Amino acid sequence: MSLPCSDQSIRPRKMQSASLPRGVEAVRCWCGDVCKVKEVTDFSDWLGMKFFMCANYESDRPESISAYVRPPSPPPLCMYYRWTDTEMPDWAVTEIRERGRRAWASLDLEERREKAEAEEKAEQKKEWEDYCVEQRAFLDEMIRKNQEEKLRLEEVYRQREQAREAERERKRERARAAKAAEEAGDGKGKYPRWTH
Repeated sequence: MSLPCSDQSIRPRKMQSASLPRGVEAVRCWCGDVCKVKEVTDFSDWLGMKFFMCANYESDRPESISAYVRPPSPPPLCMYYRWTDTEMPDWAVTEIRERGRRAWASLDLEERREKAEAEEKAEQKKEWEDYCVEQRAFLDEMIRKNQEEKLRLEEVYRQREQAREAERERKRERARAAKAAEEAGDGKGKYPRWTH
């Protein structure tokens, strides 16, 4: 058996009560009480290993006066603990390997999921950019067609206005000619003289 441990920094934090291993006798701690047997439940290098611990290691909690007031615990009476196992049990080694495998599988799955999400986002971004390019090209084409249509209509209106102005000028000229002919006329015309 190993010597009692005074290095409290490596003392297990999570533990549960366990049975005394076969062939190992109970020991007494520094304060003279029979030690409790505990098993490490913390996922660490000591998982599943058993050790002796003084029954007074963690002192009895003081009784609380009310549900809201909890007095502080006094310091432990005895800091004794001693390992009974020198190696982890097979089930603990298997558990650690299985947890490691599951952790790596979970990490791999997470990385693949993140990669798939990144690829999907990149694909969506590319589709959006392509859509924006298509819409920009469509809008540019519509603007170009609208400009061409505007220029065509302006040309049509200009031609109509020129034709209208030419027709008005022709009518004005005809009216001037008719007026001049009437003023220069000798009274000979379509109606008899006595009607004038």
